[in-house]
Amino acid sequence: MNSAILPGLALVLLAGAFQGSFLFPSKYMKGWKWENYWLIFAVTAYLICPWLVAAATIPRLAEVYVGISGGAILSTILFGMAWGAGALTFGLGVDAVGLALGFAVILGVAATAGAVIPLMTQGADARQTMLTALALAIMLAGVGVCSFAGRWKETADTGGRSYGRGIALCVTSGLLSACGNLGFAFGGEVSARAQSLGADAQLAGNALWTLLTLPLFLLNAGYAIYLLSKNKSAGNYRASGSCRMLFLGIVMGVAWMAGISIYGMGARRLGPLGPSLGWGILMSTMVLVANVLGVVSGEWKGAPRRATRQLLFGLALLLVAIAGLGYANRA
Repeated sequence: MNSAILPGLALVLLAGAFQGSFLFPSKYMKGWKWENYWLIFAVTAYLICPWLVAAATIPRLAEVYVGISGGAILSTILFGMAWGAGALTFGLGVDAVGLALGFAVILGVAATAGAVIPLMTQGADARQTMLTALALAIMLAGVGVCSFAGRWKETADTGGRSYGRGIALCVTSGLLSACGNLGFAFGGEVSARAQSLGADAQLAGNALWTLLTLPLFLLNAGYAIYLLSKNKSAGNYRASGSCRMLFLGIVMGVAWMAGISIYGMGARRLGPLGPSLGWGILMSTMVLVANVLGVVSGEWKGAPRRATRQLLFGLALLLVAIAGLGYANRA
């Protein structure tokens, strides 16, 4: 492997750790409904943090947006809208088919689309294409095995659901969720403009995240506010322990944005195939970290031995896929 890409691999792995663990604090939000903490998370992750990071790392930030074409801004916002819609259909799909199967389909489709499309459009030699495709296939297998390993928890609750409709929602969510990576891959004009105005090459992408995450904020915060009104759950913000919950919601948002920002830096260090290589590693690491945290926090206590073995096998496949993606991008 080309040693020049090792820092990029390390950054993407770190980003995956943040992205795979940002929901962990929600386990300790007793008394709040989903919409209570999701609104705090959306405001922090999708609105405040991207602009704070951009303001701190991008000189002459206002000039960046003034100087880029309307078409570039529009396409970036459209990718962001699709990404936000993917987050909403994610919830519907998982509700229909269960957490295990839902994660397998959504992450598998998102990983494939987010890695393969940039690979096809940016070009690669035959060796890189073949090895990357093989590594992605192993990665998808690992995601599927990890997800199906947890199906023992949901069988009783999801047996009567419509799997056809649920699978369609999951596929839709996976395709739409990949638009976050596609927006990053095709939003080069924004990053190039920031770099021309003095931004560091590894940080220039922070000017792009502000545009990509704005639609996410509008869609997710809007839906959370709708649920607060529908479920009459806004009063939970005044309940005992709300300050602690608020802090945990902010931690979730900061961790999510840290993962996104670090991913942008790492993908750029990986060269022309950064969006393809980086996306595959990010998705694998997210599933790996989430599963490890699930085991550590006791989610797998009482699991059948067969399910535990499946989980370990799936995690092993993900590690092989990560190594394979790095090897595929060697000089």
